[in-house]
Amino acid sequence: MDNWIKKDLKYTWHPYTQMKDCRISPPILIDKAKGLKLYDNKGNFYYDTISSWWCNVHGHNHPEIKAAIKKQLNMLEHVLFAGFTHKPAILLAEKLISITPKSLSKVFYSDNGSTSVETALKMSFQYWQNIGRKRKRRFVSLDYAYHGDTIGAMSVSGVDLFNRIFSPLFFSSIKVPSPYCYRCPMGKEKSYCNFECIGPLEEILKNKNEEIVAMIIEPLVLAAGGMIIYPVEYLKRVGELTSRYNVHLILDEVATGFGRTGRMFACEYADVRPDFMCLSKGITAGYLPLGATLTTEKVYRAFYADYKKKKTFYHGHTYTANPISCRAALASLKIFEKEKTLNKIIKLMSSFHDRLERFRDISVVGDVRYIGMIGAIELVKDKMTKRQFDFNERIGLKIYKEGLKRKLILRPLGNIIYLYLPLCIKNREMDYILEETFSILDELSV
Repeated sequence: MDNWIKKDLKYTWHPYTQMKDCRISPPILIDKAKGLKLYDNKGNFYYDTISSWWCNVHGHNHPEIKAAIKKQLNMLEHVLFAGFTHKPAILLAEKLISITPKSLSKVFYSDNGSTSVETALKMSFQYWQNIGRKRKRRFVSLDYAYHGDTIGAMSVSGVDLFNRIFSPLFFSSIKVPSPYCYRCPMGKEKSYCNFECIGPLEEILKNKNEEIVAMIIEPLVLAAGGMIIYPVEYLKRVGELTSRYNVHLILDEVATGFGRTGRMFACEYADVRPDFMCLSKGITAGYLPLGATLTTEKVYRAFYADYKKKKTFYHGHTYTANPISCRAALASLKIFEKEKTLNKIIKLMSSFHDRLERFRDISVVGDVRYIGMIGAIELVKDKMTKRQFDFNERIGLKIYKEGLKRKLILRPLGNIIYLYLPLCIKNREMDYILEETFSILDELSV
């Protein structure tokens, strides 16, 4: 075993990892990266098909982002953001407000996706308290949702393998059925669907709106919940219902923001106007940690008062609005404009989706879903019954290991094999990734 790996296993503890497994399948030591490729210390490369946990947008080692970071390093590396400010944070806030839904006018910075969600939850809760609506104390979310690893974010996420052990720590929240079309909670088929799955949410908001703070939802893609891609119409109805019943709408665009779905933000497909939007991951194109929670002037004004009225939002993080992170984010947004990224991927998206359809012919593939440059393949033991592979069969691990042999990083979500492709991908790279992934899954069927 490589000496570096020995040291890693001796001193470090990896996330979402059973460390005992690492004795058999040790972590791969990555030395460098460029574009879509990650290079290990032995000279092998791997296609980063999951954008390094969904955050890399323009590829690794982009010269313009590196230059922006280096320039900022020579000026200011960090300063507390209470009582002080700096140009990168101001410019980024201005830019974010210009490209997000028109309902949003203020930016509150944090340092990752979980904290951007936690900020929105606390801000929404305190808003109602500040204006005297004391009964509003509960949140509504989807049962397949995943909103982060902090206690508040886990409380509004679905309870599953990721967080079940921590459930005694959660605050009480209301869960409604997810619009999971392949496994419809209402027992409907797509051809006969009238979005009956919105019914439970409508009923709760109608009867309990006086006690509900907000509805939080990932627009169009329930990411860690299984890459569940749902119809635009459902999101539109969520927007209509929250508005009708005076409940905040929190859009968690941590995973879907910055071009992943073919639009800058997924909510653009439904033209919904949220009260809060949570951003992270792709905000810096994966170069540095940064989170942002955007909200409305109305929410902001509920905290704007004399000090003695005790309406201040007492919340923050040490690395809030870190100047280097903000500068990286500005550089990434500039690349979107300069390289016309969203226009460039239109043809790629069409080809990507067409080629994913071919996967339906594989005997272990139950469902294929896609949007933008996100694709998901749900594996089943039986197509007729939709019976899943048992967790102990470790089907995903087998595919992951085979993927590495073929220069692919295919990190599964249980029985879901997914692709979360960087927007800089070339046709030939996409061809290789799809062909090899198809081959791996097809061979699994034999």
